[in-house]
Amino acid sequence: MKKIKSILNSLNTKIAVVFMLMILATIEIIGAYFTRQLEQSTIESFQTSIQIPTIITNSLATQLSKNTKKADEQLSQIVSNYNNSAISEIIVVDNKDVIRAVSNLNDKSRVGQRATNVGIKQVTSTGRQITWIDSNNNGSNMVQITPLTIGTGTNSTLGAIYVRANMQGVFDNLRNISYMFLTASFAASILSAILALFISRAITKPIEEMRMQALQVADGDYSGQVKIYSNDELGQLAEAFNTLSIRVERSQEQSESERRRLDSVLSHMTDGVIATDRHGNVIILNQMALSFFDIKEKDAVSKPITKILGLDDDVSAQELIGNQQEMMITVNEGTPDEMILHANFSLIRRVTGFVSGAVCVLHDVTEQQKNENEQRQFVSNVSHELRTPLTSLRAYIEALNDGAWKDPEIAPQFLEVTQEETERMIRMINDLLSLSRMDRGVVKMDLEWVNFNDFLSHVLNRFDMIVKNDEKDQTGQKKYSIKRKITNQDLWVEIDTDQMMQVIDNIMNNAIKYSPDGGVITVGLTQSQNQIILSISDQGLGIPKKDLNKIFDRFYRVDKARSREQGGTGLGLAIAKEIVEAHKGKIWADSQEGKGSTFYISLPFEPMSEEDDWDEV
Repeated sequence: MKKIKSILNSLNTKIAVVFMLMILATIEIIGAYFTRQLEQSTIESFQTSIQIPTIITNSLATQLSKNTKKADEQLSQIVSNYNNSAISEIIVVDNKDVIRAVSNLNDKSRVGQRATNVGIKQVTSTGRQITWIDSNNNGSNMVQITPLTIGTGTNSTLGAIYVRANMQGVFDNLRNISYMFLTASFAASILSAILALFISRAITKPIEEMRMQALQVADGDYSGQVKIYSNDELGQLAEAFNTLSIRVERSQEQSESERRRLDSVLSHMTDGVIATDRHGNVIILNQMALSFFDIKEKDAVSKPITKILGLDDDVSAQELIGNQQEMMITVNEGTPDEMILHANFSLIRRVTGFVSGAVCVLHDVTEQQKNENEQRQFVSNVSHELRTPLTSLRAYIEALNDGAWKDPEIAPQFLEVTQEETERMIRMINDLLSLSRMDRGVVKMDLEWVNFNDFLSHVLNRFDMIVKNDEKDQTGQKKYSIKRKITNQDLWVEIDTDQMMQVIDNIMNNAIKYSPDGGVITVGLTQSQNQIILSISDQGLGIPKKDLNKIFDRFYRVDKARSREQGGTGLGLAIAKEIVEAHKGKIWADSQEGKGSTFYISLPFEPMSEEDDWDEV
């Protein structure tokens, strides 16, 4: 099947088919015109042959004008005596459409009856001859109705003569002629096909050899040469092809050398490189660019560079390349794999100055941007957090300088506020120093194996004692209760007790601050596979869902006014996160507005049997 398809698609076959079709078309056009003219001429000749002579029609008209019985006999005699082998039936009617004579003796009973043929009525009323060909199951017949007139004037039509002649012989002759013509056309077609094959073969043989050589050149084989058969156009083409093959071989060697050097440079670059054509469609990407956008080369080639870079649809590739503006591109925005790329564009110009494409170089500046943003945010937050207490201190000190220190009621209040603000700044600076030491990795942890159940109970007992002391003092402090859901299993973990106590204290204090009066703080401790999970839940206002991922950022507060009012620095949860992660653990929160928050801390846990050896301290 494949071989047949190849033969049909070959130039040799196409030339032969075209040549043969041209001859067939010429023969058929001539034949169609010839048969059409022959048919028309034959029908006209047949129509003339069945035309009733004028002497007969005059005699019939004369007898019709008498309208006597003897005249009817004369009409029948004239019709019967008229001999024309082509005519099969003759009927004579008067101007009242009454049949007066018939040529067929078997139809004499119709004489005296009124004719029902529409054509007869039309002729007797209009006085014009009509002719048509009637085809039915009995064959084809020509019907000719001629008016019988005498003299001139409106009442000159005395009747009509109806003539019906069988045309089957005429059509049989035409059909035989058509068959003969078709047979001749078929024979001519076969001869033309053979001739066309020989001619097309002589033309296409050199072309076929050049095609085979072109395929070898395309496969990298430049050793062959095309044979030159003559000095005509095909011979000149073969000679030019041989010269071209030599030049292509030299050019290919140079291009391959340049390509290997370019591939080596691109593959070892730490930056991503994307090359486009002049329409902005990607043609080349190096491995680093593919890894930046996590795509395959086949999915990127021929696509607009704007689509690969993830730019808006209103930015066209031509505008992007033409402006050559540097830009920052964010990949996988909002995900843990977010990456910031610096894109720099340059045009590829030919010697003539024509722009044939562009190159986009992508440099990963994620860490740089992240550090710069964190530094800017940190400086901004520190400045803002320190400005508030310093502004407050300045206001109160100015008031004291203005004479408020002399007022025994106001002066102590002002001094108390300045002391609180000073202590708040000291706590903030201490927290900043702690975070700085953690960032620099100079904090040394004093790790020891402890039973986390006993450790957590010790911390919670301290908070229970604070609750009892507040009830005895009746100082108007917020009332709360602590509910424990701690497993009875001994959970031994290796931690720095001072730092972990700082983490739990911070979360417990936050739970107390943001819980309503009389609220219940639930502390749970469970063991899951190789992790222990500590949970601390409150019944406070909760944290909005949009803020859950930011509460561990430095200086981030959900309710800034309330946090400052209660003396928070905005660094407690950030320090807690650093400490937990230093213990190779994780900290996260779950919350629902109006229903409280739950903080979770997971720490690595290794089950120990009672037979393990312990060093006595």
